[in-house]
Amino acid sequence: MPKSLRKKPLFNFLILVVALEIIVISINFFYSPIEVAAGGATGIAILLNAAFGINIAVSVLVINTIMVILAFFFLEREIVQKITLGSFLLPLFMYLTPSFKIVDDSFLAVTIGGTIFALGIAMLYRIDASSGGTTVPPLIIRKYFHINTAISLLAIDFVVTFFNIFTMGLNAFFLAGFSLVITSVVMRYIETGLDHKYQIQVMSLHKTKEIQEMALNVDHSLTVYDVRGGYSDNQKEILMLVVDNQSYGPLLRSIHAIDPDAFIITSNVVKVHGGRLGL
Repeated sequence: MPKSLRKKPLFNFLILVVALEIIVISINFFYSPIEVAAGGATGIAILLNAAFGINIAVSVLVINTIMVILAFFFLEREIVQKITLGSFLLPLFMYLTPSFKIVDDSFLAVTIGGTIFALGIAMLYRIDASSGGTTVPPLIIRKYFHINTAISLLAIDFVVTFFNIFTMGLNAFFLAGFSLVITSVVMRYIETGLDHKYQIQVMSLHKTKEIQEMALNVDHSLTVYDVRGGYSDNQKEILMLVVDNQSYGPLLRSIHAIDPDAFIITSNVVKVHGGRLGL
């Protein structure tokens, strides 16, 4: 997303509205109809609806209001401003958007719902916004107890997910757990992109120049490092290459054809900025 657009309040508001509606669609069309609570304030609301028949939108409004009040007393004003609008728009959209079952298969429902939910959350992250809810307690815990927000949020989501057992049964618990995994994986790929690459470091005792020439001939990105062996204390060179998924296998075969004993380290790279392969 261009930085010039991110700085425009109207554009950010439109993104906020779209992201919140995407989250609502995941809840009203996929989670709520099959009564599966996959964490968060919406998960708590689904549990309360299943156990006591309380309207989901009303529950989310009450929970988010409490969270905004807690944020007002325990967190910085900037964070309160960040979560307030989303906290009250989310239950409004949940109330206005109809809720009905789109797919009959529960496994398919949580898979699609988790994917759509991840898309909405990722869009909120891109504009530094929030839907409030259970994202507030981890921020308070981090401020006063210095515990990573990801850990405390995962713990809260697990507690909410665990209560599926008492309201909807063990099957709902496993579906909710699977949905959390789906959401986490999809968010990771949305944030880092689908075009992952490999960083390869190659060290050869006697064939470094030949491997370097091969890499340049096939137009691979290449960097040469001067290093010193920890055991031998000799000066050596390490070749670093960044390649896409399709080029990885052929490159390894070419390296081994030149030097079967070459020392190779491969790492996953999720973002490349600048250079021939950069974005």
